[in-house]
Parts: sequence; structure tokens; C-alpha cells
Amino acid sequence: MNFALFLLILLLVTGGVWALDAALLRRRRREGARQPWWVEYSVSFFPVILIVFLLRSFLFEPFKIPSGSMIPTLLVGDFILVNKYTYGIRLPVANVKLVELNSPRRGDVMVFRYPEDTSLDYIKRVVGIPGDRIAYRNKRLSINGQPVPLRQIEDYLSRERMQYSRRFLETLDGTEHQIMLEEDAPAFVSQARAFPHFGNCNYNTAGMTCTVPPGQYFVMGDNRDNSSDSRVWGFVPDENIVGRAFFIWLNLGELGRFGSFR
Repeated sequence: MNFALFLLILLLVTGGVWALDAALLRRRRREGARQPWWVEYSVSFFPVILIVFLLRSFLFEPFKIPSGSMIPTLLVGDFILVNKYTYGIRLPVANVKLVELNSPRRGDVMVFRYPEDTSLDYIKRVVGIPGDRIAYRNKRLSINGQPVPLRQIEDYLSRERMQYSRRFLETLDGTEHQIMLEEDAPAFVSQARAFPHFGNCNYNTAGMTCTVPPGQYFVMGDNRDNSSDSRVWGFVPDENIVGRAFFIWLNLGELGRFGSFR
């Protein structure tokens, strides 16, 4: 269900009843008479729905992590906040950009509409911006011919799978974040699909290289060997961007995860 569209419809209905009551119905009611139930509910809920709509559309939107593709940065069940205005102010529902502000930067954790099904929201890390030459070979990331700094730290223990995975600190544009690699996973991409601008990419047994087209972004999950991302289904168009994820506000399984992340 498109919650943004549902919220907009509620706003228009309750706002219309509120305006009708203020302009016409209120004058016709006898003094002391109660409002009809549908007017009473609409007038009561309209300010609340308006505030929620404005906050969610232009400032912050909650989002729940549905999969493990961003482990160890984000865990399944994390509730996060997404900054809706960082990358520009967009028209609700239509997602048309009204005001140009900042552009996504390498290293940002970004929420976007999945290019193959825009009714779904995905979350990944921005690795390549327009014009970048991205290479991911033998599980090493390079951008414009320069290897991205990487150093190994202590292994990550998955409580769900009860197994250890190799964990690294990767540095994109001066900011460190954690990634995870599976030692026995292949380096090549086995399920790449025919996506828009597929000709910008080259695949072989060592991995892949891609040149990011104008107005597009290359994204990857931090759980590199367990993430379906731009390596598989291609680039993220600017018009699909929802916002930048920046804050964990709840995880019912791990209450101590409250706070910001990178």
C-alpha cells in the first residue's frame, strides 16, 4: 500500500469537511446542536493528519529495516529516521523535486524507490555518483582507478546464524563505515539483469566495472556478499531518491541500538 497516497487522500477528505463546516455547515446548525459524527471526526483529525503529512513529506520519515543487506551497520528490525530534505524538497506522492539542495555523497546511507518496482523502498550505501568509474573485483572496491581504503577488524558474530564473518572498515570520502565479507562467497556477479544503461557495465569472473550515468547513482549493501544492489539490478535514478537515513530510534530486539550511525 502506498502510505503517502493514503495519507494525502485522508488529508484532502478531512480538510474538505473542515473547510465545508467552517464556511457553511456551522452557520446552518442550531445553536447548541452537536456536529454530525462525520464532521466531528474530520474536524478533530484534520490538524493531526496535516502535521503528520507535513513532517513525513518534507522533514523525516520512519523506515524499518526489512533485510540483512546492510549488516553490520543496520540490523533487521532497526527502526530508522530518513531525512527527506537533505537531497532537495520533493512534491509528495509524485516525488518531483521542487527545490534543489544537496546531492547524495559517496558513503551516504540512502533510501530510494526500487527501480524495478517503485512501490518498494530500498536502503543501500551510495558508492558511486554520476561520472564515477566503479570497479568491484575480487571483493575490492575501486573508484576512478583508486582503491578504496580497507582494513580488517574483529570478526562479526551473527546471532541469528551463529557464525562469524570477516568485518572491515571501509573509507569513502574520508568517512569510515563497516562492511562484511563472506570468505566462501564468489567474487563474480551471477544474477545480473538487463537494466537501463546496462551497456555502462562489464562483468567477468573477477567481478564487474561500471561507469555511472548522469543523474544516476551506484549503491551497494554493507553486507557485500548478501546484498542485491546495483551490481545486480543497476543504477538508482535521482527521481527515485527518498532521503538520507541517519538515525536508529528503536529496535525491539536490541534496545541499546538507539542513536546515530554511519
